[in-house]
Amino acid sequence: MNVTIDKNSGYCFGVEFAIQMAEDEMEESGTLYCLGDIVHNDMEVKRLHAKGLRVIDRDQLSDIRDCKVLIRAHGEPPETYQVALKNNIELIDASCPVVLKLQNRVKNAFDKSQDAKGQIVIYGKPGHAEVIGLSGQTLDQAIIVMTEEDLDKIDFSKPVTLFSQTTKSTKGFYHIRQLIEERIAKEKGELNDGDFQANDSICRQVSNREPQLVNFSNENDVILFVSGKKSSNGKALYGVCKSENPNSYFIESEGEIDPSWLDGAKNVGICGATSTPMWLMEQVANHVKELGQQVAV
Repeated sequence: MNVTIDKNSGYCFGVEFAIQMAEDEMEESGTLYCLGDIVHNDMEVKRLHAKGLRVIDRDQLSDIRDCKVLIRAHGEPPETYQVALKNNIELIDASCPVVLKLQNRVKNAFDKSQDAKGQIVIYGKPGHAEVIGLSGQTLDQAIIVMTEEDLDKIDFSKPVTLFSQTTKSTKGFYHIRQLIEERIAKEKGELNDGDFQANDSICRQVSNREPQLVNFSNENDVILFVSGKKSSNGKALYGVCKSENPNSYFIESEGEIDPSWLDGAKNVGICGATSTPMWLMEQVANHVKELGQQVAV
């Protein structure tokens, strides 16, 4: 049995940067607070907890003072920085540069839309940390959409500016874009300049993984996709694998592998989300190799 780890899987730059910042800070000061899970992977969160990383929520942030708090790659809304200033909290800002750039674009678009009574629409998961940060740039007036039904929240008689959460599916974004164009044209009779502006703000390091996973899924008999169940990116990328290879399985760790999945497989592919650590995929690969040896014996 050949077991291959997808060389393109694993942490994106933003997540890797945030974790490195956290580890560097903990080496100096021991315990470090983190606003929300640093990454949507429970195995990695547990590993970092053992090193001193303590996860807090926004309510807890308001109650602490005179300490250091890490802002993860997802970014934060303006109010977080205001609370930190008020409570003498030193922020270790590990916001992903791609997310920070998008926050700035959303804010500028929102400011410009005020005179025309336009609407900022974000294609993303409601309640997701990045989406909260993006919506914060619009005084929480942005309309968050995930499905066709969500489009009913938009007033199609007014200008619409569309952005996307950086880790969403490219295919999903362009489907939503097409639906909005159709709804505006239906409302107004035609689509005029100024009615709609769509911004593909999906991270290219994320979107490029989709075509790479198509090839990887077809090269292997079985795919084991390793990801935390809370990862939006993981769900999207697993969907790519499953659509190409029906023998694709979503797991959080090697303990969830059913040996029967590997029956008759010559090539097994291990891949994961942008929030999946390489050490975890290697752990899964080693376990699969052991299972293969047991079968051979």
